Amino acid sequence: MQVNGTKRVSFSSVARTRNSLMHKTAQAFRKPALVKKYARRVLRNKRLQRTSQSHPEFYRAVMADDVKHRKAIGAVGTEREGRWKAVGKKQFRYLRSHGLDRHHHLLEIGCGNLRAGRHFIRYLEPGHYTGVDISPEILLAAQDTIVQDGLQDRDSRLFVVAGTSLAFLPADRFDVVHAHSVFSHTPIEVIVAYFDEVYRVLRPGGFFDFTYHDTDEKPWNFLEEDYYYPTDLLLEYARKAGFVGGPADEWIYPQPKIRLVKPIPDEVDKATD
Repeated sequence: MQVNGTKRVSFSSVARTRNSLMHKTAQAFRKPALVKKYARRVLRNKRLQRTSQSHPEFYRAVMADDVKHRKAIGAVGTEREGRWKAVGKKQFRYLRSHGLDRHHHLLEIGCGNLRAGRHFIRYLEPGHYTGVDISPEILLAAQDTIVQDGLQDRDSRLFVVAGTSLAFLPADRFDVVHAHSVFSHTPIEVIVAYFDEVYRVLRPGGFFDFTYHDTDEKPWNFLEEDYYYPTDLLLEYARKAGFVGGPADEWIYPQPKIRLVKPIPDEVDKATD
């Protein structure tokens, strides 16, 4: 995949190699302690899938288990506090330098324990940050972050959601929607549902940034937790929902980013004339 003529490093082939039986066997011999951790994850996921009616319900249970055993920062993928802070700051700095203004209303899907949200809340005008997450446990940790950072007077809004529905939010409300490391854990039918929901709540001219795991092959997943998709497939579904856009400029991270824009009606009419 290329962005502005520059080839983006793809981690999909490396990830697929790590998913191979040969690699797992070699790792078991080199690092036997990983065998127990991997086996626990496999058994846990099978157990949770049997008691879950949907993938959001399954992943909510995964998050609850991760919060219990790895604490909140481990549940969002960064077990070291320094790394947690660095990743959150990176997300904020990118968005701040690529279109986010103080007066914007921002919706963060999968806000977690406010790894990036703490920076958005501090930067935006009071009442302009909304975060949603499927995990009640992680939103309790988000409340702790607000207290620890002294952000109570910023009037942020946090909501737990059952799945993809954002029906409780008004249409054309948000200037920016942000989802970091959400679609990397999401099956395609859930992503497609999110596209429709985000399109409704995003104002015309607003943009939606999200990261994902890319692959040059057909879609695949690891233990129903980590999902990999060709960029063109995601863009195809996004365009069906009404968006325009493509790979995000200047974003360097193991997960690539796509920026989608909800067209302004007059611009859509001109393009079809």
